Amino acid sequence: MSEDEISDSEAASPDTVIERRAVSDRRRLSLRTFVQSGLTPRRRGGRRDGEHEHLVDWHEPDLLFLALAILLLSVTDAFFTLTLMTRGAEEANPLLAYVLQRYPGVFAALKMVLTGGGVLVLVAMARARVFRIVRVRTVLQCFLAGYVVLVGYEMWMLKIVL
Repeated sequence: MSEDEISDSEAASPDTVIERRAVSDRRRLSLRTFVQSGLTPRRRGGRRDGEHEHLVDWHEPDLLFLALAILLLSVTDAFFTLTLMTRGAEEANPLLAYVLQRYPGVFAALKMVLTGGGVLVLVAMARARVFRIVRVRTVLQCFLAGYVVLVGYEMWMLKIVL
């Protein structure tokens, strides 16, 4: 038997597995990935067992509630902030304080863009884990709790001022 015949017979045996996949992962994330999966959602879960933390196109309904609640509380926060500032309060966020001093008309729009963009990315990554410890969904829940506390504090301050 020649060497070619031996290698062919070894390759044909059921116990021999030949790895033909490329080393690099072809599933790269890009802006196109987010746009396409947002417009035409298809993937509801991982393709294989154990792929429960990969990105998917279809998200659970409670993520919509989380995202909308955070955005509504952000709008409420902006309204209360402007109301409190007319009574002498100051903005605690240095970036938004600068924008509010220089460009007061842009304040609410910038706040909504920053919050909305952050929520959009967090919802897209909801199944992932931060530092392999905590799920991004839990981070969204913490942001919601933080906004509830912040709006409650602003309501308390408004009660004192008014």
